[in-house]
Amino acid sequence: MIRLRRITGRQALKALQKAGFKVIRAKGSHHFLRHPDGRATVIPIHAGETLGPGLFNQILKDAEIERHVFEKFL
Repeated sequence: MIRLRRITGRQALKALQKAGFKVIRAKGSHHFLRHPDGRATVIPIHAGETLGPGLFNQILKDAEIERHVFEKFL
């Protein structure tokens, strides 16, 4: 398993936007993203905080993106 460096919610948001996801709405600190093919996920953006490993894995699972593919968008 490839181990990625810890990233913030804002970095994850930018990477997923490069992958084709669009922000459909934001409620508080949670940004809801959707891809044109129907995949969707939610990313919390809290200033200065990194995403925990469990949350990060869930975002990748929801977005249906492999770690090595996601790393290319960082």
